[in-house]
Amino acid sequence: MLRLNIDAKTVDRCHEIADNITSRVMEELSSLSTVAIERTVARFAGVDGVTGDGVPLPNVLVDHLVQKGKIHDGVAIHLANACLALGKTPVQVAQMVAGGETDISSLEWQGTQEVTKKAREMVQDCLDKIKARRAEREALLEELPVTQTPWLYVICATGNIHEDAVQGRLAASQGADVIAVIRSTGQSLLDFVPHGLTTEGFGGTYATQANFRLMREALDEESRKLGRYVRLVNYCSGLCMPEIAYMGAVERLDMMLNDAMYGILFRDINMERTFVDQNFSRMINAYAGIIINTGEDNYLTTVEAFDAGPQVLASQFMNYHFAKKAGLKDEQIGLGHAFEIDPGIQDSLSYELAMALLVRQLFPACPIKYMPPTVHKTGDIFSSHVLDSSFNLVSVLTGQTIHLVGMLTEAIHTPLIQDRYLSIKSAAYMRRAAKHLGHNLQVKPGGLLETRAASILEDTLELLEEVNQEGLFAAISEGVFAGVKRQRTGGKGREGVFKKSRWYFNPVEAALRAELLGVS
Repeated sequence: MLRLNIDAKTVDRCHEIADNITSRVMEELSSLSTVAIERTVARFAGVDGVTGDGVPLPNVLVDHLVQKGKIHDGVAIHLANACLALGKTPVQVAQMVAGGETDISSLEWQGTQEVTKKAREMVQDCLDKIKARRAEREALLEELPVTQTPWLYVICATGNIHEDAVQGRLAASQGADVIAVIRSTGQSLLDFVPHGLTTEGFGGTYATQANFRLMREALDEESRKLGRYVRLVNYCSGLCMPEIAYMGAVERLDMMLNDAMYGILFRDINMERTFVDQNFSRMINAYAGIIINTGEDNYLTTVEAFDAGPQVLASQFMNYHFAKKAGLKDEQIGLGHAFEIDPGIQDSLSYELAMALLVRQLFPACPIKYMPPTVHKTGDIFSSHVLDSSFNLVSVLTGQTIHLVGMLTEAIHTPLIQDRYLSIKSAAYMRRAAKHLGHNLQVKPGGLLETRAASILEDTLELLEEVNQEGLFAAISEGVFAGVKRQRTGGKGREGVFKKSRWYFNPVEAALRAELLGVS
């Protein structure tokens, strides 16, 4: 495979600084939790369903404790205490709260040891279920192996989950290895998770547990027909990041978009809430064996891609270390980047090749996700196909793992079926035609590729040093990433962040830390 001669000391220093930056963020926020995390704990305990007005019961339970001024203790101990005091299951307690039949914040205390034990017991069944679902995936990958890379990734999201299942099956039969059902526009800003199967959405389909289940069943059936496992993707970014991670875990999704800073930069979600939620949600992803996808490709849609290499790479280093702190293994960390340099620039293809090769080489065990050109596409369909073909070639040459197939009508409600077919066919052709080409070529020492990669890496180190000096919160507020400025005290969902009391206990986090990080 093509290889760059890059300075190992510079790479080590980038990792060292990124580790320090992310450690400081997590240490600074270690005393905080969020309402989304507490709703996730309630779901782990079996609280599901909605009220007659359609309000999710996890929201009812957590909102009740917020109103009573007891959320700082966490939902687990109050719910466990109520189960012991009332002789009810967690979902029965939630239903009683919804009906105004009890105030779980004022029930007689059943004893710290008993309550803590009950809290652990409440979530254990769900933890066991997720572990079993992970084992199912591993068994299916043995039975139905996926032998070719890069995996061809396409989006099927019509707004109607039943139609998504049809489209997903069709795309898989055309050669897609990964099916993503992107969320309906704006769902990332909802502070609750919709319930049940949905048939209406704009620019995507709502992420619900029932929708996840339907898609998983459809793709499992198609996988058996095709003799290869088809992976399913959804998004656990936004205000409900941990809850959607939970749903993906129990319904055996394979990948989830989960970026440490995407919600801050592109959805104006509060910094503290995003950083706290991403850590907990990624622990769930890690436990479930899910591959995360980060969103550095989005930076290249707001700033000039030719100049943004150091931003992308610095973010990848930090995303990587945030992920490691959540217990994710390298093979679960799908760092993102994209083919977005202006094609009018001389040697643009060489610059794209240099960046793709640099990312691939810096994170050798990670399943890198490579995104197609979008910013510089026009109504010229022939030029668009040339760009996508160039992207396909670079992807294969540099050994990318996850390849989001570029297609003409991706930006409309649902890509035209014939466009999806042509795009998959083109990507599959390049995967076959250039399979071993990179093994028979060499990077010229001191040439354009190596010089460009070295320059990006050096600038990345300089940028990380600046972020380390002023802190990540300050760097974001100054617009260092994607040219977007956000304030630590601003953003959506800030009211959902709270400081833990001395009595706070999260049995899910305790179990995951013990399992993933060996921390008791």
